[in-house]
Amino acid sequence: MHPLKFYPLLLFLFLSVHSFSQQLAHITIDNRGNADVISFLADDNVFIDISKDGNIIDWGVPDETPGPKTFPPKLAKYMGREDYYASTDDPAYQGKIKYIGRALITYYTAADDAALQGKVKAIGTSLFDYYMSYEDAAYKGFIKHAGVSSFTYYASYEDESYKGKIKSVNSVNITYFGNFDDKALKGKVKSIDRTTFSYYNSYDRPELRGMPKTGNQITFAASIQFLIKNY
Repeated sequence: MHPLKFYPLLLFLFLSVHSFSQQLAHITIDNRGNADVISFLADDNVFIDISKDGNIIDWGVPDETPGPKTFPPKLAKYMGREDYYASTDDPAYQGKIKYIGRALITYYTAADDAALQGKVKAIGTSLFDYYMSYEDAAYKGFIKHAGVSSFTYYASYEDESYKGKIKSVNSVNITYFGNFDDKALKGKVKSIDRTTFSYYNSYDRPELRGMPKTGNQITFAASIQFLIKNY
């Protein structure tokens, strides 16, 4: 299905959670790489996009302007309060965003473990912690807990096609196609909880290879919204 057809539904889902604050909003699974994004909902309907290793990528509000949209839709600029840490603050977070609206963002300091320095420590009342520098190389420094949500990842000894990718979010398990599968499928999402995905393989027409047969770009599991990017 064309990604633009999903946008009205996605926008509705964004807006329908505006009454809650500082919670996991959705997770974007990068189907062609390892750049998964965890989106957090802060006050004033502001979404904060955070990488798996705890760095803020972007923030903004749902784009309600008319016209075609990308998938996932890009955020529109937030016109409210934006304050930053000063150049005299701790070197691990000097110059980083401090307030987005009413949400205070704090970071781990230069005195913390090397796997934590400069990463988001809290957004409002929601605390973040991470896998430490002595843990598996595939996921050390990645988010372990974000508020009440917990994350696990595939380890370095597992299949090269998906090591370091998100393995579970709370009770929701995620599987991927691996090196022993068709080359057009490697690394793509195979299942999210009970939802399975299938794709055209390398024996199909060139323009179809790797494209989806079944499964939707927006999937819900245990009240968590997953967006499949580069579908």
